[in-house]
Amino acid sequence: MKKVLVVDDEPSIVTLLTFNLEKDGYEVISAEDGAVGYELALSNQFDFIILDVMLPNMDGLEITKSLRREKIDTPILILTAKDDQVDKIIGLEIGADDYLTKPFSPREVLARMKAIFRRLKPVSSKSEEIREEAKAPLVLGEISVDEQNYEVNVRGGKIELTPKEFELLVYFIKRKDRVIDRDTLLDRIWNYDFAGQSRIVDVHVSHLRDKIEIDPKRPAYLVTVRGFGYRFQEPKK
Repeated sequence: MKKVLVVDDEPSIVTLLTFNLEKDGYEVISAEDGAVGYELALSNQFDFIILDVMLPNMDGLEITKSLRREKIDTPILILTAKDDQVDKIIGLEIGADDYLTKPFSPREVLARMKAIFRRLKPVSSKSEEIREEAKAPLVLGEISVDEQNYEVNVRGGKIELTPKEFELLVYFIKRKDRVIDRDTLLDRIWNYDFAGQSRIVDVHVSHLRDKIEIDPKRPAYLVTVRGFGYRFQEPKK
């Protein structure tokens, strides 16, 4: 039985989510205070966390940021008010896996959770030997990515990436020299159609450039192909 933490200061939402999650076979622990929710997340092992952005004492964005700083990689779904576009983008930037806008249906919450679990599910191997064998690092130019240990080295130095930035970098390197449009990135990295939300891709690409490029304004690795999308390439000598 998977364990889910629900943190929201609206009792009606907590009740709604708890009822539907338990009905679907999840164990639910809830809190209506941000600081309490954060302590629960630190002291318990959860399979999934659902966070409202607006919470007393510690908001959902700060909780997400702090959990990621503590290297807790439990999937996080944030709940935002209808027009809080900024909160959505910031939430994804700092490590949330997905977001939902209020009001929402419990069925959509369950669908989003299952989509995230599918993405995180380890690929089965033919034997324990193959499963335990370390993958060779992905290397392109002066960038080296260790997928197993979530480590990235650029020009000989280790850099810190958010989970989504890491996913994006791996996706690009594995498809080097291909032009990839924003809709494809939205579908592959965020796992569903963010219609009209291409800015999410642009924001993450911009932050990734800041961390891997010598001159982010003149990128050598992650270049824009105007009218089409992005291409990841080995820098020209």
